[in-house]
Amino acid sequence: MLVLSVVVGSHAYGLATSQSDVDRRGVFVAPTRDFWRFDKPPTSYEGPRPEELNWEVERFCALALKANPTVLEVFASPHVEHATAVGRELRDLLPHVLSRQAVDSFARATTAQFTRALDRPKWKQLMHVVRQLLVCRDLVRTGVLSIDATPHRDRLMAVRRGEVPLAEVGEWVDRLRADIAAAEGPLPERPDRDAVESWLVSVRERGLA
Repeated sequence: MLVLSVVVGSHAYGLATSQSDVDRRGVFVAPTRDFWRFDKPPTSYEGPRPEELNWEVERFCALALKANPTVLEVFASPHVEHATAVGRELRDLLPHVLSRQAVDSFARATTAQFTRALDRPKWKQLMHVVRQLLVCRDLVRTGVLSIDATPHRDRLMAVRRGEVPLAEVGEWVDRLRADIAAAEGPLPERPDRDAVESWLVSVRERGLA
């Protein structure tokens, strides 16, 4: 059963153009009894709409505890298209999954993206590297997760159009990385795994009712 579906991507960041796709991410709960079989339920599936990916709730929680940047966007998206009571409970778990592990998680994601984007520069990808680092910087400084990029829209869109010199983009990336490394905010060192696991168990128990 689908319990949560949100719009992510440029429409959620405030960076959409008339050509932007609508990207959706969601969470479903497989029937508890299905886990008693040899063939387990899928951990995710794509569709049925274009640019849509849904995770089974346990897989989603595991990725959230690792501060996966893509998964964290599901908690922060302002565009919720569908949410059951369980889906709303899941979004309320955000304070329990946030931690300084985000520093390492975002660093891994953006380092790989940045390296790939430098080849015949891929300007859209470079824009998203900067955008993710902005999210991470503000998160570790304030403890608040926001994916709204509208305060930086003009400059980010200039990067996307290739109007910002590559060296200047690199300097922006380096400056953000330094800011993240130096930030001393309110985030705990580790997420509250016990709270998330307790909630997940309650979902499985409710699935037996």
